[in-house]
Amino acid sequence: QVQLVESGGGLVQAGGSLRLSCAVSGGSFTSYHVSWFRQAPGKEREFVSVISWSGSQTYYTDSVKGRFTISRDNTKNTVSLQMSDLKPEDTAVYYCAALSTGNYYNIDEYDYWGQGTQVTVSS
Repeated sequence: QVQLVESGGGLVQAGGSLRLSCAVSGGSFTSYHVSWFRQAPGKEREFVSVISWSGSQTYYTDSVKGRFTISRDNTKNTVSLQMSDLKPEDTAVYYCAALSTGNYYNIDEYDYWGQGTQVTVSS
């Protein structure tokens, strides 16, 4: 059973930075592409970013391009999301998720999810 555990969330002022981490255990880490999603209160969970199993390909939703950077360390089975120039609209619970195959944009195709970490950006 693959487990994902997020960490690194917190409260930050607008313009600040946070680094989220996702630790993956219980499976073959390089079998999965890993994504970050987020869910704000009263809203649907939305795609933020994905990194391919090798780390060679990354994609971002338009609202975070140029501010967020996803990376992975296949020796440590971790995926990170460096978030800079944070805005109040980035406030959400952030989830990492593992995808073996399928459309990375489709939330229903993910195999495993973490429990989430809260990010709050104050204005």
